Amino acid sequence: MLEDIREDIKKLISLYENEKTERIKFQDALAMSEAENKTCRKQITELEQQIENLKLTEAFTASAGNNAEAKGKIEKMIREIDKCISLLGD
Repeated sequence: MLEDIREDIKKLISLYENEKTERIKFQDALAMSEAENKTCRKQITELEQQIENLKLTEAFTASAGNNAEAKGKIEKMIREIDKCISLLGD
């Protein structure tokens, strides 16, 4: 009977160690995923900024036939800037 209890304790310890190893492995995988997620979000932000810069460049270099379009884009950007300023004031 005592030997059975010892065997059960050894099994429990083994299961505990396996679970501990798995937990560490999952924590490492989670940390890597979070770092990758952060990198991707930063890249998305940078690409969105590049898009906005290209739109701005396009608005200022629009040909004479697209003056209305350029004016509309500039007005939209001004509205967005005004929204940001009002949010900063809150």
